[in-house]
Amino acid sequence: MVVSLEGLRRLLAEGAPAGRGDEDSVRRLWWAALAIIQDDLLGAVPPQPGVWLAAPLPALYEPSLLEWLDGWVWTPAEVGNLMPAGLPLLPGMPPLPGPPGPAPPGTAGRPGGFRRLSLRDDDGTDPLLVLITPVLQVAMALDGPPQGRRLVVRFEAPILSAALEMLDRRLAQDDPAASLGLRRRLQLLGPLSNDPDLGTRFWPLLAQRLAAMAPSVTLQPLVHGEKRAAESHDAVSSELALLEALTHEVRTPLATIRTLIRSLLRRTDLPAVVRQRLEQIDGECSEQIDRFGLIFLAAELQRQPGSGQPLSESELARTDLSRLLHQLEDLWQRQLGRRDLKLLMEIADDLPPVMSDPSQLETMLGGLMDRFSRSLPSGSQVRLRLLPAGSRLKLQLSSDDPDSRVADDLAAAVPTPVGPVLSWNPETGSLQLSRQATQRLFHRLGGRLTERGGSNLTVFFPAAERSG
Repeated sequence: MVVSLEGLRRLLAEGAPAGRGDEDSVRRLWWAALAIIQDDLLGAVPPQPGVWLAAPLPALYEPSLLEWLDGWVWTPAEVGNLMPAGLPLLPGMPPLPGPPGPAPPGTAGRPGGFRRLSLRDDDGTDPLLVLITPVLQVAMALDGPPQGRRLVVRFEAPILSAALEMLDRRLAQDDPAASLGLRRRLQLLGPLSNDPDLGTRFWPLLAQRLAAMAPSVTLQPLVHGEKRAAESHDAVSSELALLEALTHEVRTPLATIRTLIRSLLRRTDLPAVVRQRLEQIDGECSEQIDRFGLIFLAAELQRQPGSGQPLSESELARTDLSRLLHQLEDLWQRQLGRRDLKLLMEIADDLPPVMSDPSQLETMLGGLMDRFSRSLPSGSQVRLRLLPAGSRLKLQLSSDDPDSRVADDLAAAVPTPVGPVLSWNPETGSLQLSRQATQRLFHRLGGRLTERGGSNLTVFFPAAERSG
């Protein structure tokens, strides 16, 4: 008997309440549930090995998580035609053999990749995910008719065992070697058990995330005094929560688009003009993912009292800022080149390291470059200098503009605040982090930001003591 993925969805939905949502609402539930699994449940523990099976496209998107997992994904035939055998769907992963040819036993069990399989006509196209790790075992699916849609999430061991049995039989029908690979990986994981409180933790987290995504909009009468201040604070908090949710909603599909773009770029038969366009799309996606990631972090710092304080000395590390800037130079040259801008870097020799958080500093520097260059007219040159300044290092960004009148006009344009962390430049149509939000982010990483007009920006970093 042929096992269909639609049958697996019915298995997961047994005993679940009937759905009453529309397509848009359940898709929001799906993305919120994926974020909770990756950020809150697995992101809070050390990386774990495991397996995952999904359809009709990869559901997981966090690279630091995926490199520890082995996966199998059923995709539509149209995707299979674009992504031939041996082509990884996720960037940085080893290519795994794809259909129709058989794979050597255990090939699909190599860590950090996944094997692509083809959907059948009776499988349906609703999202499906089964994830098994030592600390978390979960199965998720969307199902139901229009206006009766629902998200089904199951943590119970009997349901998960039955789901894995069905998936094993399906893999055995599609590719016996893949079925063997799944069994081997599950055996290596050993006995599995979920936290008994997992269900009671998951649903409140989902409710909190959804509440942040869609705060209610109501008309309130005029109030005075303390009540007005309290309601103003609540409004700001809701606005920041909405901003966090929107940045997540933007980053997630962009990450999926970038994943598919990078998989296409591995093809060797792409015409040059197609490859060039895909590389441009990839660059834009990466730039916007990092940009919205900074907006999310700025909103989070603004909303949580005390979180904008500098990291403690134990949280800061010696960071070779000179080396980091050289590593970013090629990327910045390409990004600025898309806007017809040029980059000139001047880095002094034999500079000491700085004390900062290297895991966040790279993203912050990218955001700083974006913020500084976004208002510059075409043909400008961005000059970056890194120099010693007493007990600190001075990172300075300035612009050499061929049309000084245009530069003066841009520098004189006053950005309009848009909420607590964003500003809008009406002259350029640019939405970006406000000066205060940018200062707060660098302050947390041990730096001090100063800005003069629109043509000069400086960050001072504390220099680390030279070792030896």
